Amino acid sequence: MECFELPIYKKSQEIFNVLETITSLFPEDNEYLQSIKGNLLADIMLIQAKICGAEAVKLYDIKMENATIIRKAARDIFVGGNTLEYFGFSDSKYYNLVRNLIEEFRLLFIDWISSFNPKHYIVDNWGLFNPQGISPDYIQSDNELDFLDEDE
Repeated sequence: MECFELPIYKKSQEIFNVLETITSLFPEDNEYLQSIKGNLLADIMLIQAKICGAEAVKLYDIKMENATIIRKAARDIFVGGNTLEYFGFSDSKYYNLVRNLIEEFRLLFIDWISSFNPKHYIVDNWGLFNPQGISPDYIQSDNELDFLDEDE
């Protein structure tokens, strides 16, 4: 399945469309709001790129690294509307649409990451994305890496 067909990607596209609509209402002469707009749109585009990046690889640690970046960007989007009214955006109430979509995205995210195969790993010597019970100094045997030769 291509990444564009995944429910999580489709939800990210919905978030992108809503963000694009809401941020198009930001006054052009408000530098702060224009900066927020850039950050919000960059975060959702990063999420989309990382979904596709995670789908393109077999390795558990790379998938989890992408998932971590996605989570951070999604959380940044969620809180990104907190100061809109303060900085002059009179329609900040519409940002609740984004927060609701992020919550829907979060639930899809949980399902999506549960599909990652933790047996498809190469030891992460930083120790951050190893499957449970695998230490950073664990020595993998050749047969543990056989999945690298498998076709999908």
